[in-house]
Amino acid sequence: MKKIKPVAAFVLTLVMVVQLVGFNENIVYANSPPVARVISLAAGWTHSLALKSDGTVWGWGHNGSGQLGDGTTIHRATPVQTSEFTNIAALAAGSNFTVALKPDGTVWAIGDNFRGQLGDGTNTTRRNLVQVSGLTDVVAIDAASGHCMALKSDGSVWVWGSNIYGQLGDGTLTDSNIPKQVAGLTGVTAISAGSTHNMVIKTDGSVWAWGDNSYGQLGDGTRTNRRTPVQVSGLTGAAAISDLPPMTKRK
Repeated sequence: MKKIKPVAAFVLTLVMVVQLVGFNENIVYANSPPVARVISLAAGWTHSLALKSDGTVWGWGHNGSGQLGDGTTIHRATPVQTSEFTNIAALAAGSNFTVALKPDGTVWAIGDNFRGQLGDGTNTTRRNLVQVSGLTDVVAIDAASGHCMALKSDGSVWVWGSNIYGQLGDGTLTDSNIPKQVAGLTGVTAISAGSTHNMVIKTDGSVWAWGDNSYGQLGDGTRTNRRTPVQVSGLTGAAAISDLPPMTKRK
């Protein structure tokens, strides 16, 4: 009788085991690293971002202001891992800039800074992440055409960048390249930035808005732009708000 060589015997045994117990591609074997999965997306004017569970960020699309965070201004037709973003908890994409929230509650930004939307105290476009000045204990962020919002753990709302329609909520039309607290807003639980206006939900379920009101988007029964928050008429018990990505205006 012909003897089976050791290697052939091992292969035969392995084949038999696979046939008996089956092969499951989802099995995680000992010492294998966890697979990072996409947990959230952010879409800007012409660029896109994906945040993975390991805190890394992948970007693609327009990169003329360095908003993808790969250290270049090269446009990308497929996703590339962005070297500037590590240990990220949340993302928001503006027209040509990106804002990121880290687990420690700090906020960072990159890209176009023409109206001070990076919040670093300058109007200099950045290809490297810069920290948004003075913000700590942030739990949520959002970005619009040329301005940003941040919600702190104490329920206060902070804004910076373009203020051409009063979207910073400070009663003026003056841009700010550092965050400013929206006066009179307390107990906020959710934020949403439109192209040139903002909305928030308070703990009592009421919705408030300010900024551009050309089409009645503030919901106060008028088409008058508002430089400070006004209550959206007739809405109670709101649990969530949303707005479209900043694609309609570049302000």
